[in-house]
Amino acid sequence: MLIGERIRQIREQKGLSQGDIEKASGLLRCYISRVEHGHTVPSLDTLERFAAALDVPLYRLFFSGENPPPTPNLSRRKTLEELAEEESEAGSEARFLLKLRGLLDRMIDADRDFLLDFAKKLATR
Repeated sequence: MLIGERIRQIREQKGLSQGDIEKASGLLRCYISRVEHGHTVPSLDTLERFAAALDVPLYRLFFSGENPPPTPNLSRRKTLEELAEEESEAGSEARFLLKLRGLLDRMIDADRDFLLDFAKKLATR
């Protein structure tokens, strides 16, 4: 399956129009149409914008199964809590993220949705 067909399939499954994707991604509707019809091959950065606008992980644009494909031979990643114990820049960032997660957990759903929507809009600039 071509990437444009997959993007259109996901968009239609979610009941979104090309205009909705345009608003969420900042991509022009004519460009979205060209991608969906196979006239243009998007870059990885653009695919990330499509995935964010469709609210799916990036791998979903390439894989249509229910569960993510297996990823053999990957080393185990440290958890956020394990990283937070380190005395490094990564540890400092992990402690910040843990604190942020705790604060977000205490927010009501409407405020959390507003904050995440605001962050998405800032990220598309």
